[in-house]
Amino acid sequence: MIAKTGKQTPVNKIIIVGAGPSGLLLGILLAKKGIQVQLLEASHELDKNPRAAHYAPSAVYELNRAGVLEDVKRDGIHPDAVCWRHPDGTFIAGIKSRFDIEFPMVCLPLDQLDVLLLKHFLAAPGTEVLWNHKVVSIDQDEGEARVHVETPDGKKTFGADYVVGCDGANSQIRRSLFGDLNYPGETLQKQIIATNVYYDFKQFGYWDSNFIIDENDWYMAARITNDGLWRVTYGDEWGLSNEEYLARQPARFEKILPGNPKPGDYKLVSASPYKLHQRCADSFRVGRFLLAADAAHLCNPFGGLGLTGGIADVGSLFDALAALKDGKTDDSILDKYSEVRREKWAKIIDPMSRANFRRVCLDEAESERNEFWALCQKMEQDDELARQMAQGTNILREDFHEYLTAGAA
Repeated sequence: MIAKTGKQTPVNKIIIVGAGPSGLLLGILLAKKGIQVQLLEASHELDKNPRAAHYAPSAVYELNRAGVLEDVKRDGIHPDAVCWRHPDGTFIAGIKSRFDIEFPMVCLPLDQLDVLLLKHFLAAPGTEVLWNHKVVSIDQDEGEARVHVETPDGKKTFGADYVVGCDGANSQIRRSLFGDLNYPGETLQKQIIATNVYYDFKQFGYWDSNFIIDENDWYMAARITNDGLWRVTYGDEWGLSNEEYLARQPARFEKILPGNPKPGDYKLVSASPYKLHQRCADSFRVGRFLLAADAAHLCNPFGGLGLTGGIADVGSLFDALAALKDGKTDDSILDKYSEVRREKWAKIIDPMSRANFRRVCLDEAESERNEFWALCQKMEQDDELARQMAQGTNILREDFHEYLTAGAA
């Protein structure tokens, strides 16, 4: 039986499923609020695959709230510019960071961020991480939400006031709520391979972040550490196996990267093929179960709106749960969380990420590109516009205070 909306419900213990950046960050925020947090992770360790690395101002704001920003800045870098280029490296347009803003973008590979967040999470009172704990089914009633879990010691059941699914694109929490195949949206018919590589792009005049525009040989190259590690994410033919994509990597690098490097010219650290999705769950709340980040919505990685949007979910969900714990609202605030975050995806994340991707790889997007190049040129002369654009992702945040009175009425 699903709990009815409009009730005052306790928030003493929360289970988070998934020890990725969103789950860990939410856990830190909740623990600092005095809420007991139990984090269940199906794997035996943190994810080490190459993933996102750039945290836009709206995400940096949440990292600061969690008390981890100084560590992130210590270990990471502040990218100073982004540009777009032709395949031969010719510069098209760019945006340089030339203002001091409160929370400038910071870059730190996600596997390193996860390690940092885990340390902070475990240092907080009332926290626990259980590895090799795979959720297989769920249920709930008026009193609590429960997850049924496969563990090294056999099947177990864990209960809490609320359960939050931060368990990624293949979320078992979402599948249990809506069905295995119910994740509305589409898979884009484009293949990407995300790599981490040591290669001296600076010798070719590359900026910290570079998008190479071409229908076939498009890619992104971005510096992600101080010691010369770069993220190179490139496209390849649709429909091959992961093994085939990895086997084609040396030839793809030689063809598309500046200097046409052979394997001995660079040090490949990791490579992972990915499909691109634009999807959003029907709801981010079903009774005492909640969804956030990739478990709730997906988009292509161009522009970093997947990670940035996921962290914005975390901020909103924390605000809602904290207000509920403090008695400032009732549990209808969690319906508002779902409504607000789904709207942010539909009106901002989905269309903007699609536009970012079209700009890089589709010939028919020429008119869109020209408009964007003109905007970049205008920003060079218009300081106020440039400052606004530098903080543009703040529109993903939401002030939940305006909903509290209505929620408690």
